[in-house]
Amino acid sequence: MITIAIDGYSSCGKSTMAKQLAKSVGYTYVDTGAMYRAVALYALRHGWINGGHVNKEALTAALDDIDVRQDKDGNTTLCGENVSAAIRTMEVSNSVSYVSAIPEVRSRLVALQRAMGSNGGVVMDGRDIGTVVFPNAELKVFVTASAEIRAQRRYDEMTAKGEKVDFNEVLENVKRRDYLDETRAESPLRKADDAIVLDNGSMTIEGQNAWLMEKFEEACRKG
Repeated sequence: MITIAIDGYSSCGKSTMAKQLAKSVGYTYVDTGAMYRAVALYALRHGWINGGHVNKEALTAALDDIDVRQDKDGNTTLCGENVSAAIRTMEVSNSVSYVSAIPEVRSRLVALQRAMGSNGGVVMDGRDIGTVVFPNAELKVFVTASAEIRAQRRYDEMTAKGEKVDFNEVLENVKRRDYLDETRAESPLRKADDAIVLDNGSMTIEGQNAWLMEKFEEACRKG
């Protein structure tokens, strides 16, 4: 079994394709972005985020008490509570990049992620999987699409759930997260030198799933 790292920008559909591949080949799926969102939700609930400023001291001191896990069905739990829906709000989206930039948070979650994938047979998606978490992964994919396309996808997803959101607010959030992810000092978002780039802006879900399966089969043959 190999290790598959899928990195890329927010709202690129990384989770959808990674989850489908894992299901198809019987691997474990890990959504690392959801783990950072769970920590952001914890900080928001404790009043530690205000206007983009995070009370780093309080959050860092509480890290040992923040129990973030993912089950085999892809659900994310925070201290035993299923927060899979709660972590997808705009409030969390507007806060997660600030939380994920904190070195102590990244160190804690990277350690958990490495433990989850230590035996291979894992499909893990995020921002730094191929560069930091599993730099020796047998298959690395970097997913991208224009900010406008990604914002439309995110907008459609949220409105389908009955959430009232403004498209321009979603687009601004996507662009701001891109900037913060690319420029943070700790594990910035970047393509691994040996990653395969996938621009899925004009692809269907079926098309990208077929593309990824082909790359998976190629990597298995090489491995």
